[in-house]
Amino acid sequence: MATQTTASCTGSTLLQPISEIINLPLDQVNFVAGQLFALLMAVWFRIYLHPSKTSPFIRHVVATLLGFYLALFCFGWYSLHFLVQSGLSYSVIVFAGLEHMHKYCFMVTLGYLILCQITRVYVFDYGMYSADFTGPTMVITQKITSLAFEIHDGLTKRDGQLTPSQKYLAIRRMPSLLEYLSYNCNFMGILAGPTCSYNDYMAFIEGTCYQPRHQENGNGKENGKYKQSEPSPKNDVISKLCTCAISLAIYLSLCKLIPVEYSIDDDFINSTPFYLQVVYLYLAMLALRPKYYFVWTLADAINNAAGFGFNGYNKDGSPRWDRISNLRILDIEFATSFKMFLDNWNIQTALWLKRVCYERCSINPTAATFLLSAMWHGVYPGYYLTFLTGIAMTMAARAVRHNIRPHFLVSDSYKCVYDVITWAWTQVAISYTVVPFVLLAVGPSLKFYRSWYFCLHLLCLLVVLALPVKSRRRQAKEQQDGLQDNQTDHNSTDNNCNQKDKAT
Repeated sequence: MATQTTASCTGSTLLQPISEIINLPLDQVNFVAGQLFALLMAVWFRIYLHPSKTSPFIRHVVATLLGFYLALFCFGWYSLHFLVQSGLSYSVIVFAGLEHMHKYCFMVTLGYLILCQITRVYVFDYGMYSADFTGPTMVITQKITSLAFEIHDGLTKRDGQLTPSQKYLAIRRMPSLLEYLSYNCNFMGILAGPTCSYNDYMAFIEGTCYQPRHQENGNGKENGKYKQSEPSPKNDVISKLCTCAISLAIYLSLCKLIPVEYSIDDDFINSTPFYLQVVYLYLAMLALRPKYYFVWTLADAINNAAGFGFNGYNKDGSPRWDRISNLRILDIEFATSFKMFLDNWNIQTALWLKRVCYERCSINPTAATFLLSAMWHGVYPGYYLTFLTGIAMTMAARAVRHNIRPHFLVSDSYKCVYDVITWAWTQVAISYTVVPFVLLAVGPSLKFYRSWYFCLHLLCLLVVLALPVKSRRRQAKEQQDGLQDNQTDHNSTDNNCNQKDKAT
């Protein structure tokens, strides 16, 4: 065990004795230790390097150096990939023309990530889940590509050409090398993210993130009486650390008792009724999710402890620290639609996909977004099976929602029945979709789908054919055309009236 964990870990071996005692791989032990160290440094950073006490330059330098230290501790010389990827992309940003810089940067950054993933998977340890260097590289890829598009929007487009969110995110000056490295490799997000916008990060560094934002309550009035100069993140950090502890305990208790791999065991398939196979799959996926809850909630707590993530105030005046949160656990577990589940799972990645792909792709943006998501996640074939299945699930869920849901909104009891049915369907559909994501290889994934007779694939196909639904872009275009037609009719009426007035 010790030899295996040491061989698969490229970082420090200082915690090898602890790894052997608790029987966990060394790379995972290093990751947790690094995040706990980052949590302590975040508290110190917020108190002793507060924007009121030191300059943005010092905060940039310290955040970057601490990030590089954590990267070296966890990944050893593999952490050089972070510098190489960032350096190549920064060269493209600086020296390429602004008109096409974002496209070149996107191809270089994503290409480097895919090259790293191919090397890691097919040269080193195929099929092994480990806290390896490609995880941070994925987050850095999100940050670099987002930055490139935001610079392009800020320096080449007029405000009228941008959506409100693009206008807010647009970068109006070229970042310096230090600012760029600090944004990509700061100690708060180097190991597990989450990604964030460059403008939000700079506001945090410069101490302007606490400036009053224009917020409205339910009556449309500003909640000015609750505003204060700088709220404390203490309560939210403690709450999120408690969530981390519970999630970790659940995962360690259940992950080996209900493995997903057992769902493709021949004896299990042949001897277990189908409805029990469905229940087992749901429970297996339910036991797997707390691992992600732990990682992402801890990362969120680290950023909050440093003072990053403030998002205004609730109606009762309590501060919100969810600006860069990556998930909403209750909304995930009680999601009543495929879209609702995805909107609350890995939120910052979903926003990245929306901003760099969905909003900018003119040809089938849904398929393009799922394809980019698969390429970003890695080169395992199971990822592509999952996201291809996800396209079908999304289209079917959209068709059902547009055609069937209105019939259940006539009363509260009907809507309650609809919510229960769609909750059960969503949980089964998500579990069915992500099985290849867990199994990774094509053979086991297809074996699972064959054991289910590809039933949900066929059902989605039938739903899409029987209940066609217009794409959102087409609906928006028709609504816009309708408004223009109404405006044209209104203008024509005005012109006729004016002509009659003149004739009179």
